[in-house]
Order: sequence, then C-alpha cells, then structure tokens
Amino acid sequence: MEIKKIEENVYEIPKTGKMNVPVRIFASEKILENIKKDKSIQQAINVAGLPGIYGQSIMMPDAHQGYGFSIGGVAAFDIEKGIISPGGVGFDINCGVRLLTSNLTKEYVEPQIKELVNELFEHVPCGVGKDSNLRLSDEDYEKVLNKGVEWAVEKGYATNKDLERCEEGGYMKTADSSKISPRAKKRGRKQLGTLGAGNHFIEVQYVDEIYDEEVAKIFGITGKNQIVLMIHSGSRGLGHQVCSDYIRKMEEAFPEIVKGLPDKDLIYAPTDSPLAKDYLGGMSAAANYGWCNRQILTYQSRKAFDKVFGKVELDLVYDVAHNVAKIEEYNIDGKLRKVYVHRKGATRAFGPGHKELPLVYRDVGQPILLPGSMGTASYVLVGTDKAMNETFSSTAHGAGRLMSRHEAMKRFTSEKIVKELEEKKIYVKAASVRGISEEAPGVYKDIEDVADVSDKVGIGKKVCKLRPMGVIKG
Repeated sequence: MEIKKIEENVYEIPKTGKMNVPVRIFASEKILENIKKDKSIQQAINVAGLPGIYGQSIMMPDAHQGYGFSIGGVAAFDIEKGIISPGGVGFDINCGVRLLTSNLTKEYVEPQIKELVNELFEHVPCGVGKDSNLRLSDEDYEKVLNKGVEWAVEKGYATNKDLERCEEGGYMKTADSSKISPRAKKRGRKQLGTLGAGNHFIEVQYVDEIYDEEVAKIFGITGKNQIVLMIHSGSRGLGHQVCSDYIRKMEEAFPEIVKGLPDKDLIYAPTDSPLAKDYLGGMSAAANYGWCNRQILTYQSRKAFDKVFGKVELDLVYDVAHNVAKIEEYNIDGKLRKVYVHRKGATRAFGPGHKELPLVYRDVGQPILLPGSMGTASYVLVGTDKAMNETFSSTAHGAGRLMSRHEAMKRFTSEKIVKELEEKKIYVKAASVRGISEEAPGVYKDIEDVADVSDKVGIGKKVCKLRPMGVIKG
C-alpha cells in the first residue's frame, strides 16, 4: 500500500483496485506510525470502495480499528445512489460530549473536590446495569425518542438555552420511534440519566490555557482557572440494540451485498431502499435518546454542584455527537448535493456563518470538544471553513485508543492509576476497578498531538486547554 505525504500532517492513499475514492489521513508522523499498527487503514480502504461515496474516505488523527469503519472515520454518500451503514455510525449511537462553564474558580473548588466528586457519584447512576431513578410513562418515552431535549425542556430538566446549544437543536427531525424494536426500547427504558461504563465520564476541569480569547469569551470561557464540567455518554443499551437489530436486518435483506463485501461488518442498505429509511429513523431516535441522556446527567450534575456550593451557574457551551449519520449539504464538483455524512468517532465542525449554528456562535463557528482521558488535558476548538471544504465539516473526537481494553487490564492496575492521579491532585471515583484500568491515560494517544494536528491542518482551531481535577466513571 502506498501512503503519500500531501502536506504537513496530511497523507493520502491513492485510488486503486476497487476503491472509488482515495483515502485521506490527517496525522502527525508519530500518530501515523500508531495507526499503521492495527487494521484501521485497511478499514478506510474498504470504505473507499462503497457505492456512492464522495470525496475521500477520511481518517482523523484519533483513528483506530473499529467495527466495519474505523473509529475516527468519516465518509459521505450520495443521498439517492449511495448507502447508509450501521458500521459507519457504531453501536453507541450518539455517544457524545458536552461542556458546561461555571462561575467558580479552581482555588475555590479545590479544597472541596472530593466532596464534589462524591456528590456527583451519588447523583449519577454509574456502571454496567445501573438503572435510572426516572420512571417514564409510555408517552414520555416516545417523546424522548422523537423529541430528545425538547422533552427535557417540557419536563423541567432543561432550559431553552440548553436546547439551542445542542447539535441539531437537541433532536434529529428524521427520528421515528416506531422503527426501534421492543427489545431496544426495553433496554433503554430504565437507563435514561445513567452514565454507563467504558470511556464515559463526568469530569470537573479547570481552564489551563487560552489560545483565542475572543472566541473563548463567546463560548463563556472567561479566564484561566475557571471551573468547567465535561460530560461524556451516549445512548446506552438502546443504541447498541438498534445497531445490532439493523445489522441483522440488512444481512438478511441483502445477502448478495454481504457476499461482495471485503468485510461483512460493512453491511449497508442502499439509500433508495425502505430499510435505509427505517434505519435512519431508528438511528435518529436513538441519537435523540443520547442527547436527552446527557441532558438528564446535566440536570443531576447541577443539583450536585448546588448541594456542595450553593446556587452555581452551570451554563451549557455546546453538546456534540460523535457517532451519527446525518443528511447534510455540500458543494461537490460545483454542485450543491445532499449526502449522508457518517461520522464514527468524529466531531462535526461547522465553520462561521453556518445556518445550523445557534446565533450566539454563528459569527465564529461551532464549538468542538476533544475530551482526553483521566489525567490528561482536554481541548476546546472551533469549527472552520476548511473543514467544510475538506472533511465534510468534521474533525477528531478525542485522543483515540492505542491498545485494547484486554491489554490495558494486563498493563495497568487500578490502585496504581488512582495513586498516580491523586499525586497530580486528580480525584477519581468509579463504579468498578476494571473501568479505571481499561481507561488509564497510557491507553490513549497523546491528546496534545491530536489537537495540534487538527489545529495545524485547519480543520478545528484551538481555543483553550482544560485540565482535570476530579472524575467519575462507570
């Protein structure tokens, strides 16, 4: 396989064989060497051969091996003659992240960080199998799936500001809860407002560095040492089941497609098929559940902060999806076209002036949130016109794994990780010791390197760096 260096931090695999488009890789030399160690590049080559793909099969700097598509993979397909693929979205539909700013400072919070983390842990059900305290009627549950955060506003769990500061305005209008199986609905019924396990977290952070004061101020970031809160979670068992259901349906409906694929995990439905429309409706409803889940976690977190510090201002900056497929418009070959953009472990990165951004951010661009791992920095970036033109308005979504969870368990002990983090004045509380070992800082790529690539290439410009003080995990 030939990998050509196009410019600094940009590589390309030319179109050959069954590829319909080239592969474009955004990476430093160090990151590229890590990407080469797994099957993610081959996965991007496989995606390049799918019908109706436009532009390139794209790999972000946090790319690593996934199911079908690589994680950190982006691809756009013709809305009439293309495809939609569950493997291009992932099992945790609308796994995503949101950031909230506060009126507190590091100096004020630090003496009570353990109390705050313990309170967050009490308010937020964490870990595998943990049920929510919410009890939803059938009518409410359908509204969650079809209306997302709009339902949370109706019920007093969210404000109108929360709603407008979510990607898609808090819910995808293509949602259709009737396209979700009873089994999927049952799995999600008692999980709304739960954090889950794996790499999901709620993290108390402080502003460490500001690179663009003007944009930071518009985002509500007013100075160094300001306390912020980052929440990372998804659609829980419901999203996983929706993905599983449609993979099976597509395999049964299109056996001839399965036979022709280099990897059966790439199974798809042609966009002109009823099954493609059904998946879009079900996937969108699961995405709405994901936004609503993070909103309930926000509501619970606000209560925890208020209990420790009195009335605290926790204002939502933005909420972004990492795993989703959406209909968007782009200028392709001189013509405005609608496409299905698949972002699997990637963040939307609309630049200034985009009509889908809330008015408060429209002049500067979309907030982009790059969470690190326990003990490492996270970043806030802002979307760009270059991303619009080169990556279907996409950039990285985090650090990206370097090793499997199994290998992490062999290499890291929870006791050692907790001790090392406490030495850095970072307090961790988790539902299981396994969760700490699997998500150790050494498991991930260098977030600094990932953020630098996005910034230098211009598909997301750095606004500020955040550092952790306390974290809860499943």
